[in-house]
Amino acid sequence: MVTPEAAATLNDIATEELAHLEMIGAMCAQLSENADIAEIKKAGFDKYYVDHGTGIYPSSAAGVPFTASYIQSKGDPITNLYEDMAAEQKARSTYEYLIEMTDDPDVLAPLRFLREREIVHFQRFGEALRRVQDYMDAKKQFIMPKCEKCRPKNR
Repeated sequence: MVTPEAAATLNDIATEELAHLEMIGAMCAQLSENADIAEIKKAGFDKYYVDHGTGIYPSSAAGVPFTASYIQSKGDPITNLYEDMAAEQKARSTYEYLIEMTDDPDVLAPLRFLREREIVHFQRFGEALRRVQDYMDAKKQFIMPKCEKCRPKNR
């Protein structure tokens, strides 16, 4: 990333996103804990169960496993930050859809928290985008420092 501030923002958000995966995994583990086969079938969880038991295997609602291809990178910092912002909005939408599907307060609370964090991440990526745009638009001027030892001696 072209500025230290933007790099720090990316590092902070990436760390928190890993924690989000852990939170969702813990919720799934708690919800499936002690479920018997009849409950697993009734919940439509049977196909997943056959492949993974009640273990956590990151995948989409359609069963498509997580892959690094979801992480877009174009090599241009401005394009990448816009992509990051779009990803945060998609995550916010997903949490909202999950919130609509439950009335369990023990599930709603962490989902609402995670949704709010995606909004904050979107805002922080926007701040990083402005910093990067300002940096890239600024004229760069490099000045040689004065160095007494670097000057030729008078003869």
